[in-house]
Amino acid sequence: MRDDVLHERRHNLTSPRLRGEVGSRAPGRDPGEGAPLQPEHIAAAPHPNPLPASGARERASFVESLSMSSDKFISIEAIAKRYPGADGGEIAVFENLWLSMARGEFGCVIGHSGCGKTTVLNILAGLDQPSEGTVIVDGQAIEGTSLDRAVIFQSHALLPWRTVLGNVAYAVTSKWRDWDRTKVKAHAQTFIDLVGLTGAEHKRPSELSGGMKQRVGIARALSITPKIMLMDEPFSALDALTRGTLQDEVRRICLETGQTAFMITHDVDEAIYLADKIFLMTNGPGAVLAEIVENPLPRDRGRIDLHRHPYYYAVRNHIVDFLVSRSKTFATDVPDHDPRSVPIVRIGKSELVIASVSESKQASWPGLSRPSTSL
Repeated sequence: MRDDVLHERRHNLTSPRLRGEVGSRAPGRDPGEGAPLQPEHIAAAPHPNPLPASGARERASFVESLSMSSDKFISIEAIAKRYPGADGGEIAVFENLWLSMARGEFGCVIGHSGCGKTTVLNILAGLDQPSEGTVIVDGQAIEGTSLDRAVIFQSHALLPWRTVLGNVAYAVTSKWRDWDRTKVKAHAQTFIDLVGLTGAEHKRPSELSGGMKQRVGIARALSITPKIMLMDEPFSALDALTRGTLQDEVRRICLETGQTAFMITHDVDEAIYLADKIFLMTNGPGAVLAEIVENPLPRDRGRIDLHRHPYYYAVRNHIVDFLVSRSKTFATDVPDHDPRSVPIVRIGKSELVIASVSESKQASWPGLSRPSTSL
């Protein structure tokens, strides 16, 4: 038996949180193949991130948004990750990390290799455990993997013997095991259409381009209507044109559905285009969350006129300056850094503010100057 088949079975039967939710393999062939698609069967499951019609996704008021403790859909609390060192001691990738996001927000983490970005994402996904601390999503502590959290990896990670429809349908049947084949196919088709792969349903991964494979991964992740979509540099291996197209698709989908997203990236422009909040981490080992940059650009920003916004270069220069210089010297420049009160950088505001986990407050931040808004 092939290793990939063994891996597929092992994932369904041994994953800690999925044992009680999946239980058995999906059908051996693509659900719905050969069956007519009836309109009455097209019924999408309720989305876990509904947003009120009153504009809740718009930026909260300046005073209300100071506290990280309000509306914490994702709450990372005092987590650390340590590995055994060669001398018998321990090496801490990061210590005492606090981070929170509201429902419907798009957050990007930027930092140099080795600061623990992917480790944080894996802990959020339930694929790894912190050495200490806890992660809470929608009021529940994370204990292993869950279909409430979908991951899009750097590689497409598709099942090569299944078609586009089969890969997406496999995820659907993992969450809704009692659905009949026609309903599974209709639900999967909805998300295949959403990512622009209509007409490619019966192609296998070997027949797809790199960008199309990642589209399948995005459709597969969205098809289980996750509470959080986790992305680990999903576009890093793609050419510039394909990467830009998929960035546009992800942004459109998140805006239309209110999807909460957490993304790892090394691309500053990608973070500015996609994210509501950009989390800046210092160099590892011993990395810390140094700043939270709130994106000052409007939510309806477009790629074509992005660089024309008066705050675009101000926020870009601030992030690049951090990555090039301040991330290396942050520990010495800011010796009294409080991981629970991380500075929020708001380009265009009168001063930096400190987001406290316990209470809202404003304070000066030693070692940091107010970011310039001049072009």
